[in-house]
Amino acid sequence: MANELDELTGVVSKEGRDINVIHQQLPVKIGAGSLIFEILLWILIIPGLIFLFMKIRARHYLRALQQKIQHNASQIDNYLEQRVVILQNVVGIVEKSIKLDTDVMKSVAQFRGGINPTDENRNEVAGELDAALTNVRVAFEAYPELKAHQSLADAMQQNSYLQREITAAREVYNDTVLRWNQDIFAWPTKMIVAARANYTTRIPFSTSQEMKEQARQTFF
Repeated sequence: MANELDELTGVVSKEGRDINVIHQQLPVKIGAGSLIFEILLWILIIPGLIFLFMKIRARHYLRALQQKIQHNASQIDNYLEQRVVILQNVVGIVEKSIKLDTDVMKSVAQFRGGINPTDENRNEVAGELDAALTNVRVAFEAYPELKAHQSLADAMQQNSYLQREITAAREVYNDTVLRWNQDIFAWPTKMIVAARANYTTRIPFSTSQEMKEQARQTFF
C-alpha cells in the first residue's frame, strides 16, 4: 500500500501556507448508539453500575480540568497585569524625556483603569499591550539618552522577562486546552458525560495579526 501522504510524488505548496487558529467552539454530540450502549449495560445490571461510577469519575475529572484551565488563564492575566504596571512606569519616564506618540498614551490611559481579560478578549488585550510596548521599545532604541536612564533600562529588562513568562504560561494553557478538547470526545464515558453537560471545545491562545506581521520583519 502506498503512503497516503507521499512527499516525493504528492502536491507541494511552493508558496507556503500561513497557520491560523479557528475561533469556533465545537459542541459534543452523541447519537442513538450511545443510548443503546448504556441500555445494554443496564440490562446486565452490574456493567451498568460500573459504567455509572465511571461517568461520575469522568464528570469530576472534567470539572477539575475546567478549573485547571481557569487557573492557567489566571496566570496569564497576572503576567499581563504586571506588564501594564511596567508600561505605565516606562511611559512616565519616557514622557519626561521625549514627546511620545499619542496612540501610546491612549493605550496607557485605557489600561490605567485596570484590565479584565476574559476567554473572549484575552488575545485582544495581549495584542494591544504588545503593540503599546513595541512603540515604547522603538522610542527606547531611537533615543540614545533614554538608554542611559537606569530605571528605564531595568523596566525594559523586566518586560522582556515577563514576555518569556507569558509565552511559557500560554504554552501551559494551550496544553490544558488541548487535553480538554481531546478528552471530551473520548467515547464512551467522557464523551457521553460531556455531551449531556453541553460542553464544547475551547479555543487555544492565538497571536494577533499585527504580531505575525512584525515577526516577518527583518530585525538584523
